[in-house]
Amino acid sequence: MSIQGTLSSWEKLLDTARKHTSARRIKRPGQSPSTAPIPSSLHKLPPNTAPPVLLYRDTNSWCPFCERVWFALEEKEIPFETEFIDLSNKPKWYTDLVPTTLVPAAKIEGKLVYESKDILLALEERFSTPSLLPENPEENAVARQWVEEAETNGFRDIAYKFLRETPTDAHELANLQAEFETKLDELEQALGKYPGSYFLSSFSLVDIMYSPHLDRLAANLPVYRGYHIKGNPRFSRINAWFEALNQRPAYHRVKSDHITNNLLLRRRWGVEPIGNPLPLDPADSEKIQFRAEAAERLSDNREVAIADILKNSGVQALAVDGNISAVQEAVEFHLRLLADYLINGNGASLPGGRTGGKDSLDPTIAAVGAITLAYVRNRICAPRDMSAGAATAFRAAADKVLASVY
Repeated sequence: MSIQGTLSSWEKLLDTARKHTSARRIKRPGQSPSTAPIPSSLHKLPPNTAPPVLLYRDTNSWCPFCERVWFALEEKEIPFETEFIDLSNKPKWYTDLVPTTLVPAAKIEGKLVYESKDILLALEERFSTPSLLPENPEENAVARQWVEEAETNGFRDIAYKFLRETPTDAHELANLQAEFETKLDELEQALGKYPGSYFLSSFSLVDIMYSPHLDRLAANLPVYRGYHIKGNPRFSRINAWFEALNQRPAYHRVKSDHITNNLLLRRRWGVEPIGNPLPLDPADSEKIQFRAEAAERLSDNREVAIADILKNSGVQALAVDGNISAVQEAVEFHLRLLADYLINGNGASLPGGRTGGKDSLDPTIAAVGAITLAYVRNRICAPRDMSAGAATAFRAAADKVLASVY
């Protein structure tokens, strides 16, 4: 089994990608996750100064409550460091430290705070600029009331009941949907109280309280209930709110993508899909900065990716006469092919351009490549591995290269 043709080296791919994106991550050898985002405000700290906030969060960046705190830290430009907690095997020191044993928790200048709402309010009290609560006393009181009600008004419970429960008949499902729509109607009305697209007259903690859950519901419901929030004329203000969030750089750093959200729901809750996911955003898949970020992430973290594929994708079963090194070479080749395509994007690096055409590619190499590309397409998690925009570009490119292999 041999691979014909040449590709740019990993070093050259990495160097080129970094010229087109400022996205960087800290490597965490032998740890999970294998990389971690660098807070956008970390550069503001004087040398050898510890960040004022330590955030305890989940390893996979799936927790919507952790996302709330991360969102606020990025919006308020507060330097912070992160301690990742494995939720399937929480360390004793953490369960001893945090009374609820849940994430998130945070130490704000050494003081422990837990529960996402309480952390958000504590950050607002300690770091008042930029403010995420209105200066106007009346509007400030409304904001604080809505922050509290986001936890107590039943929206989240009713929404996930509609999403996750298996109703006994169509009548029960219709009732669950009606309850959920009543709650969405309440949010729709709340978004009309003040001018602009946010809950209040400017972006605030109220938006942060709702964004992770509404993001997940907008992604999950079309697939698992055949129900759409986005594009639904009944919820025009909620859709305008999504558009307003999409203009915020901090939102792009912390949000997930809809494929990650849908894979998570199926893995965690065993819900079976009945509809189609929202399409990949073609704008994101073609943006140079997102393609470059995806290529940078793959190139910089390639050793971890290759080891994961060899261990967990099943490609080793294709080894001829036990030649695992040849399988590893094919895995590495197709990942470089993907990184090259993300950077060049003109088809020159696809098998038809550099390996003599699809039909001439060794069948075993092609099979290893197909498994590799399909595996990494579904394995990546946003924002654990890269931003949601980069994940969209990564998946679209993987589909393109996969189609060229088979």
